[in-house]
Amino acid sequence: MSGRSLYLECNAGISGDMAVAALLDAGADGEALQAALASVPVQGFRTEISRVSKNGIDCTDFNVILDADIENHDHDMDYLFGHEHGDEEKHHHEHHHHEHRNLADVLALIDKTQMSEGARALAHKIFQIIAEAESKAHGVALEEVHFHEVGALDSIVDVIALAVCFDSLHVERVYVPFLNEGTGTVRCQHGILPIPVPAVANIAERYHLPLRIMDEHGEFVTPTGAAFVAAVMTDSHLPARFIIQKIGMGAGKRQYKWPSIVRALIIIEESATLSDTICKLETNIDDCTGEALGFVMEELFASGARDVHYTPCFMKKNRPAYLLTVICTEAEREKMERIIFTHTTTIGIRRVAMERTVLSRKEISVSTPYGEIRAKSVTGSSVSRVSPEYESVAEIARKTGRPFGEVYRELVDLCKM
Repeated sequence: MSGRSLYLECNAGISGDMAVAALLDAGADGEALQAALASVPVQGFRTEISRVSKNGIDCTDFNVILDADIENHDHDMDYLFGHEHGDEEKHHHEHHHHEHRNLADVLALIDKTQMSEGARALAHKIFQIIAEAESKAHGVALEEVHFHEVGALDSIVDVIALAVCFDSLHVERVYVPFLNEGTGTVRCQHGILPIPVPAVANIAERYHLPLRIMDEHGEFVTPTGAAFVAAVMTDSHLPARFIIQKIGMGAGKRQYKWPSIVRALIIIEESATLSDTICKLETNIDDCTGEALGFVMEELFASGARDVHYTPCFMKKNRPAYLLTVICTEAEREKMERIIFTHTTTIGIRRVAMERTVLSRKEISVSTPYGEIRAKSVTGSSVSRVSPEYESVAEIARKTGRPFGEVYRELVDLCKM
């Protein structure tokens, strides 16, 4: 068994408040959250945590309630989508007071809020991701981004809550197989935007988020939700087998036909280290040519041997010789023995069945400045690493003329991102 992981199931997309509610329901530290929210050095909001029913399912609800003079339209369906039904002028002359903060202002607020250093670093990272995406969407420099999406008080509260709740769960990995998103357009302070909104599309592009478009009108993935996933997600493929330790149900506010719920499951991967048996064959060879031994190795590998190696040794009468060792499955043993007897001069092969522990491994594809490369992902027993395949490294080293070791180190760093 490896440690605890988080599986975020985003059938109805993800927003900041939905994710906070799901994490709380999955066992996040409510006291740490309340202490953090009480210490946020700005006025104008309060929060409520309650139980609500969504399509008959009992969920946690996390609600940031703003003072009337700074209220926004985040959950007002008529404002968000009324333009799609011909209500173009309805909100045209509305003006609401917003304190517009830039990224530095927001990070300064976070720095004055009471939370662990891990939570603080995560809150910084989430806001950095949102700010970069909005900067790109609106074509302005990062430090000049003054906008409702990052500056609005409820976004700040959501991100602080997300960071504190996530940090308190102490999970090793975060699995997000997909983010369901809708279609159409949505009204915001900047005007009418396509869905996914530009900030969400930019985050999805930059962080390779697994989007899935539903045949449903509406904005299901918000910039805060997308940035949270981008900041914490480690894997898009669930483990083959896992045990659910705790389930958190987080309710959304917007009313769609689709049930507005994020599910946060605390899971433990089962048998990340697999125990099985393997067969080891060995024989001493002292009167075969180097060519014959090379040929035998090729034949054994071509026939499915897991590993083949030669070890120099000295036999009786001080004859230099080689110990041939073959690792194979029991089912392949006779085939391997036949190859050895046919192509070498040996007259006896020793065999032993061995138990072994292996880490779970899979071949993956990683995007790099040189294009897609093949890499190996190894997990289990508190180990998690990704390393580039030799062929991919060699191909880039040949193309660029750079040293193999330098290319390898660069690709290892890219695989970690």
